[in-house]
Order: sequence, then C-alpha cells, then structure tokens
Amino acid sequence: MRYSGFRVIKEALTGHKGWTPAWRDPEPQDHYDIVIIGGGGHGLATAYYLAKEFGQKKIAVLEKGWIGGGNVGRNTTIIRSNYLLNGNEPFYEFSLKLWEGLEQDFNYNAMVSQRGILNLIHSDAQRDAFIRRGNAMILNGADAELLSVDQIKARYPFLNVNDARFPIKGGLAQHRGGTVRHDAVAWGYARGADSRGVDIIQNCEVTGFRTRNGRCLGVETSRGFIGAGKVGCAVAGASSRLMAKAEMRLPLESHVLQAFVSEGLKPVLPGVITFGAGHFYCSQSDKGGLVFGGDLDGYNSYAQRGNLPVVEDVCEGGMAIFPMLGRARLLRMWGGIMDMSMDGSPIIDRTHIDGLYFNGGWCYGGFKATPASGFCFAHLLARDASHPMATAFRFDRFEKGLMIDEKGVGAQPNLH
Repeated sequence: MRYSGFRVIKEALTGHKGWTPAWRDPEPQDHYDIVIIGGGGHGLATAYYLAKEFGQKKIAVLEKGWIGGGNVGRNTTIIRSNYLLNGNEPFYEFSLKLWEGLEQDFNYNAMVSQRGILNLIHSDAQRDAFIRRGNAMILNGADAELLSVDQIKARYPFLNVNDARFPIKGGLAQHRGGTVRHDAVAWGYARGADSRGVDIIQNCEVTGFRTRNGRCLGVETSRGFIGAGKVGCAVAGASSRLMAKAEMRLPLESHVLQAFVSEGLKPVLPGVITFGAGHFYCSQSDKGGLVFGGDLDGYNSYAQRGNLPVVEDVCEGGMAIFPMLGRARLLRMWGGIMDMSMDGSPIIDRTHIDGLYFNGGWCYGGFKATPASGFCFAHLLARDASHPMATAFRFDRFEKGLMIDEKGVGAQPNLH
C-alpha cells in the first residue's frame, strides 16, 4: 500500500477499514544472504538500501526488542551537517542530502522539518573557530552563515544576548538543519525494507556467533540458529556486549545520554539552538514541547536512565541563554546508551572475522547519520569495499594515528 493524501481521504470516508500493517511479522528462515543485527535506525536503513540500491535478496533484520525501542526513539531528533574535519563533514552532508529526499524515497511521513540550527558564539576565540568551521562546511557543499548580534536579536528576541557571564557575540547558522520525528524514521525504513522483501524479526536476541576457520557462518539466537552469508552488527550502545560474543574487544565505551521534554507550549522556538559556553541544545517539537539535552552522565552504564546532577547542569545551561525556560514544567526525561569511540567518530568496517561486519561508535551523532550510515554500511556489505564517504571510518585509523577528533580532547570518550 502506498500512502498519499487521497488514501487518507478515502480511508476516512470508508471507516479506516483498508489500512494494512506497515510491515510483516515473519518467522525466521534457516539461512539468509545477509543478516543485520539491530532493528534501530542504522540497521533498518542498511537493510532498506541493501534491497533498494544494491539489489540484495534474502535479508533479515534481527531485533532483540521491538522496532523503535532503542536509541532511534530516544534522542532529541536533530539533523545537521555542521562539522569541521574532512572525515566527518562530507559524510554528514551526504546524510543531510538523503534526509531531504527521504520521505519521498520511502513513502512515509517522517516529519522532516528543516527549521535551521544556530550555534551561539560567546567569545572572540569561539568566533574564529566557528568561522573556520563555516568555511569548511561551505567547501564541502554545505550551507553556513555567520550571524551578527543584531541579526540574532531580530530573529531570536527571547535570547539573553547581554548575559553578564555569557554574552552572545554572534552565531553560526545552518538553515538546512532541523529536526525529524525520530520513531517515524524507524517505522518508515522498516516499512520500506519490508516492502522489498526484508524479513524484520522482532523479539529475537542474538546470543552468539557461529564461526569456523575464521569465518562467520551465522548467529545463535533466542529463536534458534540462523545461518548467513554475511552478518552486519549495528546495535549502538550494546556494541561492546554483542561483539564480545565474537571474542572482540572494541575501542568503545558505553555512556548514558539524557534527553528532556517540557510541557506543550505555543510556538516560541523557531529552530534548534545550541549554547556555546556549555553543552546545551534545544528545539521545539510539533506537539509544542521543548526538547533539550546536554552532556553525558559521566560514567559507564548500560541503563536507559540518567541522574539528577545532569538534570541540574542541563537546566542551568538552558536558563543562561533563555531564562524563560525556568517557567516551563519538565514533562518527562529518558536516557539513551551512547557507544562512545576513542576519537568521537564512528566505525564502519569489516572485522578480522570473514563475513562479520561492524557499524558503531556513533557517539552523539547517531541519529543525524542514519541515512548515510545505512547507505555506507549497505555498500560495504554488498561490495566488500568502503563507500567513498566512509573510508575514514575504519578500525585501523587508531593503529595508524589517523583519528578524526572534532573536539581535540584525545582518547577520552567521556569528553566527546
């Protein structure tokens, strides 16, 4: 079934009796050409592009829980490509271009809203750094505009521009950035993959890998053994635990990242705004809630919940740039598990086990990377070669000293 405005009208007039399930609930087969572990955004996008762009058949996605129950439904929905380094900026710009045509591509309303993103500037040194970043963005085909204080006052009159401690001295804007309905992304990719013959198998936990003579033959699961020609792993914060079943130790740490949403308000925030003197970012959802977040909780954890010190720190950052936030009530909060790499950048590569491939280490950038990550991982699985946009995301960059360190904090994942 294809979705359209005419279809919505027809179903409304006929009692909504014609809708069909968005995807099937099949039983697992004994063997697939390609098995993707992880039914989040990256795993589903990989399966979708494998079938659509690379013509692969007999694909399965194995999900321990339910579709949309992991990080893809536990984030602050921001998309952008305002990076600096050559390894990152072309990749995230590629992802943003895929976002721009995504809804038409998989025929699903993911609520892509390019309302813009503004990074605030609070010092002369920060202005120099943002000018450099903006130039790098433009050189890689992205859009960037340096805004003056007067422009910011006109566009964002609610900001505390003259704050005594953190005066706003300008901002770097990317007008093509914005937000997307996070769980709709998972549903859209799941529906698109299913319509191309991909088996999406929920409640199917991978308990081990079956290998022989250095080759992966398939996976042991809670629903029995499933053979595979190739196995791709895309399980975000659970990467270290999953790959340990293949006796691999990854250069990753898992941390909790909290997100928050306020009560519904009338439209007050035209786009995404980030605080330059601390780690705080905020946007307004289509339901009216202010969606915001900040730093990691600062300790290793696999729990999808946070702690109160981070709540205080995030709210302090928000109050510093728009004090009106103090009048809004916090509606709910939740946590996602971040797979933090040593340099703050991702990994898309083959492993030393033949037929076993890995996608992870997305740190804070996982949601915005969903389309490009899926496309590049599908390219790797289908052709056994890195996509040109992902050649820098190999395991051996740590061995060769070719790290992609946007923040320049070294091998400290908790600081990325």
